[in-house]
Amino acid sequence: MTHLRDFPLLAFAVSFVLLWLSAQAGTSLRQRIKPLEEGERHDLDIVLTATLTLLGLIIGFSFSMAISRYDQRKNYEEAEANAIGTEYVRAELLPAADAARVHDLLKKYLDQRILFYEARYAHELERIDADTVKLQTELWSAVRTSAAQRPDPVMALAVSGMNDVLNSQGYTQAAWWNRLPRAAWYLMAAIAIFCNLLVGYSTHRKSTLIVLVLPLALSVSFLLIADIDSPRGGLIRVLPQNLVTLSQSLPTQ
Repeated sequence: MTHLRDFPLLAFAVSFVLLWLSAQAGTSLRQRIKPLEEGERHDLDIVLTATLTLLGLIIGFSFSMAISRYDQRKNYEEAEANAIGTEYVRAELLPAADAARVHDLLKKYLDQRILFYEARYAHELERIDADTVKLQTELWSAVRTSAAQRPDPVMALAVSGMNDVLNSQGYTQAAWWNRLPRAAWYLMAAIAIFCNLLVGYSTHRKSTLIVLVLPLALSVSFLLIADIDSPRGGLIRVLPQNLVTLSQSLPTQ
């Protein structure tokens, strides 16, 4: 259940069943107690309306938060491609041997960054992260050696560009870790269950359609939020378009 949000389709199925059972529980509860009087039913309608309004606001805010995090991941992918492309050009300021080495390392590093966006499983990420850290160490070592031998403003450009490359990877990783808080999911689930319980309780007669519409609508909303919020588990994902374009534009030799 801890990682249910990482599997949007499973979250949809679980939420639909849970919310439908909540509505059915409300219907069964109404049938077992005395009928509501007119004044009591009016008060119940007010509570139900207020609760549904609150749930709608929470879902809307959660969707907005998920969209902002998705946009952030897209922006950092673009920034990472720009940083790598800029450093590839600045590497020509290094001595010929060091420039060739940095160019080769940047190409390998770029391939690993593309794999990072395309990976879906934990074992793939572990290998990619290990290779990325190794390449980062080699890249920094290459420019640091050249800068130590010739500490001038021109060399500082290459060092600064490499620093941007390394920082952009950290910003990207932080953005992918920045997900909707679990507390927000718990709050939405609790209010959704309560709303379906009230809807089932407030129905005048037993109707399968009435107690089916709200659970389905809420489950679809949860599916969309989870899909956008999940960097790897959903269908809506950030594709490394800028990184792939950069990789194709670099010379093969």
